[in-house]
Amino acid sequence: MYEHTLTDGTVWLTRPTGADIDRITECCQDPEVGRWTTIPVPYSRSDAEQFLDLVVAPGWAGNAPVWAIRTAENGQVEGMIGLHTRGPGVCEIGFWLTADHRGHGLMSRAIALVCDFAFAPDGLALARITWRAMVGNHPSAATVRRNGFQYEGTARLGGIQRGARVDEWHAARLSTDPPGPADTWPVDIAPG
Repeated sequence: MYEHTLTDGTVWLTRPTGADIDRITECCQDPEVGRWTTIPVPYSRSDAEQFLDLVVAPGWAGNAPVWAIRTAENGQVEGMIGLHTRGPGVCEIGFWLTADHRGHGLMSRAIALVCDFAFAPDGLALARITWRAMVGNHPSAATVRRNGFQYEGTARLGGIQRGARVDEWHAARLSTDPPGPADTWPVDIAPG
């Protein structure tokens, strides 16, 4: 797959490169990123190098792109968002964002761009994008809810976080689902 930069003029999504290694390493020191993702903790420069080599490069080669989130065309990394293949026509979305940019709608914009590209016939032409997060990650749930992901339930001990089984929330958006807020979410998980 050839590289696709996605932008709405406020957020730019570009393929992360070797020039971003130090910034990725810095961002992944944030305890909240480590708390809600499966990144190694502690996170080192070699972890960022492996991320580029073992996740980003094969992802772009296999129609499962990973983008750096930037607030300017040539700006520094402020987060990551990516798709991971989960079968024919299905990918799972995953993301994280630096503390300075949380709560300002940047991730919602990034998710909208990724979904538009992923569902487009001239993009990835996906039928379904799934999402999962550890129970308790309310900001992530609220963000995907705002982007049309329908709540599908809780998988008891459905995930693994650093060797321990954890409960997970699951949601998905189909190519036929509207992009606006979904109304299928329990209020205690992602209030409307």
